[in-house]
Amino acid sequence: MERRHLLQMGGLALGAAVAGTDLANAADEASRKREFAGKIRKSLKWSMIKERDKLPVVEVFRKLRECGFEGVEPRVSEVPSDRVEEWVAASRETGLVIDGTVGASADDLAGGIDLTKSLGGDSMLVVARYDQKQSIQPQWDHWRDLFREAAPHAEKQGVKMLVENVWATFLISPFDMARFIDEIGHPFVQVHFDVGNMVRWGVAEHWAEILGTRSKKLDIKEYDLKKAMSEGMGKGFDVPLGEGSINWAAVRSELAKIHYTGWAAAEVAGGDWAYLADVASRMDRVLDL
Repeated sequence: MERRHLLQMGGLALGAAVAGTDLANAADEASRKREFAGKIRKSLKWSMIKERDKLPVVEVFRKLRECGFEGVEPRVSEVPSDRVEEWVAASRETGLVIDGTVGASADDLAGGIDLTKSLGGDSMLVVARYDQKQSIQPQWDHWRDLFREAAPHAEKQGVKMLVENVWATFLISPFDMARFIDEIGHPFVQVHFDVGNMVRWGVAEHWAEILGTRSKKLDIKEYDLKKAMSEGMGKGFDVPLGEGSINWAAVRSELAKIHYTGWAAAEVAGGDWAYLADVASRMDRVLDL
């Protein structure tokens, strides 16, 4: 009996010690200064919000704040000109910032810049399209010159045009993107760095390294190479943030080297409010917010 009692007491003591260690570790983690806390602000794409058309804009904005977001990025086409004041008023009332827009087209760069300015945003994401059936050099020159021509207006309005790395098989190397931006040679044409888009052919932290301070905003998504190889390239995106192939610690290390501050927008599958709150929480973990 005495032996059994001693074993029980020993087990309780060990359990208490383990529990104490867990609590201490949890306390240390809770008190640890997050590397990018106060430096990176969380935004998301308007298209991710499942309920966006079922509620007034101001209520959507309010719920996004409750989910943990500080900003939102709509497509230029998602904000009709006769509703700009409604969006601006919703932003003012809720404190949710319309930090930028997604232009994604060369049809009317000036118009997109003006709308972004009216909404209070400071950037417009633009995709440099590419026709694989045509010669590549003329297309490079066309986009370079197009951005050069629009840059003075962008500067006047205080709205940066940010070129995103996408699956266009154009600008698919960080060296290509860096050279393209440098050839344009204007501070108001920089990069909207999508951390997940290049993983099918590159390494996220290497892109962050080469782009350096050209990266003015981030898009945040995950990509899983094993899933892509077994189920199809597009399926690589079908994995929650932090559970794929991206080495987020290495990405953060490169961002820290350039003292990155600013916006990071989730660009993942859409969902309800609980889902969006989980996305915001996952952004906290992968970006160390």
